[in-house]
Amino acid sequence: MAGDKRTTTFTFLAEPGDVNFGGKVHGGAVMKWIDQVAYACASGWSRRYCVTVYVGGIRFFKPIQIGHEVKLEASVIYTGSSSMHISVDVYSAPLWEDKYIKNTHCIIIFVALDEEGNKVEIPKWIPETADDKAMEEYALRLMDRRKLIEDEMLPYLSK
Repeated sequence: MAGDKRTTTFTFLAEPGDVNFGGKVHGGAVMKWIDQVAYACASGWSRRYCVTVYVGGIRFFKPIQIGHEVKLEASVIYTGSSSMHISVDVYSAPLWEDKYIKNTHCIIIFVALDEEGNKVEIPKWIPETADDKAMEEYALRLMDRRKLIEDEMLPYLSK
């Protein structure tokens, strides 16, 4: 049943294979993890196969150290008829500490598809708490800004 899958959390260790030239976790590895946890969240909510249609405003605050525990939290913050806006936060901490720091934040949008690849209707998410309502308003504000960015990019999309 939709609703019980609004939030998905992944937790694991940052491994040496994730390292960049500076000795920290590679940004590409973080983006892959974001896509994975957001996909799990969107598919769990919609109970459908989903595809990424937009990733916006990935903000890297602090680097992730190799060997640290990494926690990704994904939550549905807005639903359209077939699309879901998923907020993803990435945190990390040494294994011997309980205090996580926020490393990364972004919004990623998925669309639910049927077996033939057509968009399908999904359950509507209704915000209940003040925090939920604030996150939905955040998603709507970003949607308005994204339209401006898309208009600006239009001349370059067909080149």
